[in-house]
Amino acid sequence: MNSHLDILLDMLSALPDPVFVLTESGRYAALIGGQDRQHYHDGAHLVDFSLYDVLPKAKADWFLEQINITLALNQLRIVEYGLAGADVDGLDSQQGPAGEIWFEGRIQPLATPVNNERAVVWVACNITRRHQLEAQLQLLSETDELTGAYNRRRLLDSLKLSLAQFREQQTPTALVLMDVDHFKSINDRFGHIAGDEVLRGIAHHAMAHLREGDLFARFGGEEFALLLPNTTLDTATAIAERLRQTIAFGNFLPDSHPPLIVTASMGLSLMQMHDHAIETILRRVDDALYQAKHSGRNCLVVAA
Repeated sequence: MNSHLDILLDMLSALPDPVFVLTESGRYAALIGGQDRQHYHDGAHLVDFSLYDVLPKAKADWFLEQINITLALNQLRIVEYGLAGADVDGLDSQQGPAGEIWFEGRIQPLATPVNNERAVVWVACNITRRHQLEAQLQLLSETDELTGAYNRRRLLDSLKLSLAQFREQQTPTALVLMDVDHFKSINDRFGHIAGDEVLRGIAHHAMAHLREGDLFARFGGEEFALLLPNTTLDTATAIAERLRQTIAFGNFLPDSHPPLIVTASMGLSLMQMHDHAIETILRRVDDALYQAKHSGRNCLVVAA
């Protein structure tokens, strides 16, 4: 008949999630559970190794920081992090989930030292599916359903962040507002379905030429915005002009006779040190857009 200790060991080994004992120096002292190879790799070989033996330095630094914070606070902490099997030296990547796995780590200080060191229990729970769903919901909440561009909410949030970064670092940042010229007449002549196709086509053209870090959003109706971080006035002007010309030469309704020519008016401004709120920037860019509309349309006006 099994003893209570044998039963306890069997129970611990059967835990679905891996439970690590990690010391304050970053050494794996023990590993229990985590036998489900659909959700976890076999980390048994990690015991007696250091975080720095098996992980890239940046990741090892992060794990050690979480251990030390938990020990300093002396309380349960919960963290989320991504880690792929390929990040850990010695793991058999064929015997476990592929790609990056997202974990919820529950870190609890141990009352008793381990190998003469303070230590924590770190329970790692696979939350990859939940993380993916949250990312999808986040994207849906920030995306314009018609065009696939970001929506007004995401633009305003990014604009606030960009303004804060600009005021701290003074890196040039530009904002462009764009309005499709005579859009009502497109809807009147060709119908709202065709009008929607034009808006989708403009967004597709714009997003196909974005640089890393640029943000293109539907601001409302037939109005779009382009946020250009780390961009000088000359570069921002060139990007906006190129987009304006791309739209003017685009073929958004190939079956229309005569061919539909679509143009856009644009206003542009750099952020200024006296800008304390995004409303100031938006007002200045909107004024420049207004000037473009009343200067013959299909042109770009840079705010003074």
